[in-house]
Amino acid sequence: MKRECYVYLALPGETGFVTAGKFEQTVDQDRIPVGRFIYAQSYLERSNAVAIDPIELKLTRQVFETRRLDGIFGALRDASPDYWGRRVIEKHSGRSDLGEFDYLLYSPEERAGALSFGLNKEPPMPRQVLSCTLHLAELQQMADAVIADSELPESSNADQVRELLLAGTSMGGARPKAVIEDDNSLWIAKFNHPNDRWNHARVEHSMLKLARECGIQTAESRIVQAGNQDVLLVKRFDRAKVDTGYRRARLLSALTILRAEESYSSRHKWSYILLSEELRRISSKPLQDAQELFRRMCFNALISNTDDHPRNHAIIAMDANWHLSPAYDLVPSTPIGIQRRDLALICGDAGRYANFRNLLSQHQRYLLKREGAETAIHDMEQIVRNRWYRIARNEGVTEKDCERISGAFLYPGFWLDSS
Repeated sequence: MKRECYVYLALPGETGFVTAGKFEQTVDQDRIPVGRFIYAQSYLERSNAVAIDPIELKLTRQVFETRRLDGIFGALRDASPDYWGRRVIEKHSGRSDLGEFDYLLYSPEERAGALSFGLNKEPPMPRQVLSCTLHLAELQQMADAVIADSELPESSNADQVRELLLAGTSMGGARPKAVIEDDNSLWIAKFNHPNDRWNHARVEHSMLKLARECGIQTAESRIVQAGNQDVLLVKRFDRAKVDTGYRRARLLSALTILRAEESYSSRHKWSYILLSEELRRISSKPLQDAQELFRRMCFNALISNTDDHPRNHAIIAMDANWHLSPAYDLVPSTPIGIQRRDLALICGDAGRYANFRNLLSQHQRYLLKREGAETAIHDMEQIVRNRWYRIARNEGVTEKDCERISGAFLYPGFWLDSS
């Protein structure tokens, strides 16, 4: 039952991988998965060595052990695919019995962050399989086939397109996506889903722009056409183009930072408040990041982004220093309730309640005075109220789709006196 692999890392300023250590997964006497990791001595002796995780996997010569996440350390799990990527890998491999360890190994090199995995002590030579916007229509067709669980379409370059689709599997989330190269940058191409209630690509693009107008740092995005369908391109903030390839930023999700799991029993750890405390320990810009996190929390409440789960927040390190990543996956929702809507993370004394008073209740944990926190919320509220429709229409969201999402913004319960 023992399985092991080597963990490779792209060091700051470099485009190739080095061997950082070894990971093994076993089960204990109660059949519970156990993961163990140890840094390679040669890696620890490097003057430019950096920790994979500055809290859980510090740069020390010890054997680290975990029983969380089926024995997979959170920092390693962050480099593994989520729902969409797993479906593609299973379709590509013809197997439905894969486990967490398999997904680590099956994911291609263009996974999120700066890690890779393999069975050889020495890392393989970098091999980038990247598509361009010219492939988007075929990638959309391939993604539709995976969604429908039907046979993958055949064409003269079907094998190449399958490999290109596989290259995007380790990007998180449930939406169909691929990684493409355009304008000397890497982008995540996010496709619309047949069951979407509205044009998801244009709505998400609009929300990213609305968030920027609210003073929030977001990932860059744009809309392109693939055949007769819209595709959202989101620029990858964990990559930087240089002459020899792409530098990679290390990445940790909030789920890892909070030492939490995706199960219901771990939801008490899903907390903006606790995340702000952890940022103050890890970030090289604790004041700036804590206040930025406060704004993102409030923005999510103002647009009813109730899918703001811990994998939709992250910190990155392109060099030795960690800081909050740009915001991403900002999408409105339209729950039936108009008196109470809950975010995915705890945001105040009243739990997950997306309410003005609740958001303010722990303002000091974000290094904000009450007056500054109130001003920030009121300013964003005015921007969302007065600009969401104009921005959406300017970015090509139809009148019908604007009507469908209108109930997401400033729902009545936001201002309800909850005292």
